[in-house]
Amino acid sequence: MPHLPVLLKEIVQCLDPQPNENFIDCTFGQGGHTLAILEKNGPKGKVLGIEADPKILTNTKYKIQDTKYKNRLVLVNDNFANLEKIVTKEKFINISGVLMDLGISSWHLEESKRGFSFMKDEPLLMRLDAKTQETAKEIVNYWPEQLLVKMLQDYGQERFARRIAKAICLSRKAKPIESTFQMVKIIKSAVPKNYERGRLHPATRTFLALRLTVNKELENLEKILPQALKVLERNGKLAVISFNSLEDRLVKTFFKEEARQGNIKVISKKPITPGWPEITANPRARSAKLRVAVKN
Repeated sequence: MPHLPVLLKEIVQCLDPQPNENFIDCTFGQGGHTLAILEKNGPKGKVLGIEADPKILTNTKYKIQDTKYKNRLVLVNDNFANLEKIVTKEKFINISGVLMDLGISSWHLEESKRGFSFMKDEPLLMRLDAKTQETAKEIVNYWPEQLLVKMLQDYGQERFARRIAKAICLSRKAKPIESTFQMVKIIKSAVPKNYERGRLHPATRTFLALRLTVNKELENLEKILPQALKVLERNGKLAVISFNSLEDRLVKTFFKEEARQGNIKVISKKPITPGWPEITANPRARSAKLRVAVKN
């Protein structure tokens, strides 16, 4: 599936890039949102694009080298949790908007061969960057059963966490768990046959829990939110697209507290979601929720 930036029209409307304004795309990925911003903020406006995965950054950078925007784009290979340090190092100032798209890219699911998708038989890695020390394979093979249960409950909201964790521990005694299809087979053996009544693949919640754990995604989100607000100019906008209830709750809670303190104004109390035309064209957008706030 080709990469389709989620809620693109809504992001452009909410951020409302004006000529010569500067923006930060904290999850650059394949550059879809960034290019849309660069179309609006010329002739001197810039975008600082941050991408944790060096491979996808190299691929996208190569494609953008021949575009008219290359001189207005600053690309950095780093984790967005280091936002303030990145901004200081790059001397990137006068920031009118910060964007985060917390979803995993189509490239990671379809081409990375790191085990993000339970629909492909791949090594069970799930690392978004090479710096991450612990892989999903190491977690399922070495973590104690109770830690696996807690991970599946806390990060996957998996109601059969105990059964799945027990099945993982029994399976790894026979042989190491190394591939996605091995993992899927174990999960299916542990849950009822009519699990989720076909609404979700039985492995969905477990794979989400593993990915969030491997990449410390929720911890990094907690770190970046106050930094993003700090680097913004007055009246600057912070836009966050989340794809699961745990991420959305963190963003909602942060916005609520900052609004209570008078630091921001929340643009819409309810999150902005994709319409049916977008969901039809890009089914992966169906769970996206966009929250936007303006710095006072």
